[in-house]
Amino acid sequence: MAPTLFDIDAKPGDLIEIFCGMYHHWAVFIGGYEVVHLIPTTHGGGDLCELFTFLDSSKVTVRRQKIWEVAGSNRFHVNNLLDDECQPREPGIIVSEALKMVGQERLYNAATHNSEHFVTELRYGKPESRQ
Repeated sequence: MAPTLFDIDAKPGDLIEIFCGMYHHWAVFIGGYEVVHLIPTTHGGGDLCELFTFLDSSKVTVRRQKIWEVAGSNRFHVNNLLDDECQPREPGIIVSEALKMVGQERLYNAATHNSEHFVTELRYGKPESRQ
């Protein structure tokens, strides 16, 4: 049987934070144990959470995957980090917009256009990163 979200009560539109050592990777939960997230366009497999995988990349692709494919053995949880400061958009809008982006190639920059910027823009309508 495939892994599940265990004790995490994720709902469509929730942000998932994946702990990758010093770097935290972010995805948006779309339901059915699936997330939409950024992956380096040149990623050839292996541990997505290795920091150099992203630092060596200037382009990323929006991908839809099962949460356990993205997280691997890394710990993860729901973290809607700006809900106290910003009104989240409707879950249906978040999921719909995320799905429309699947397959798109985007520019990546660890400081200005990272995975956290990507998911906060989907959930709140503005990109922000606290990493």
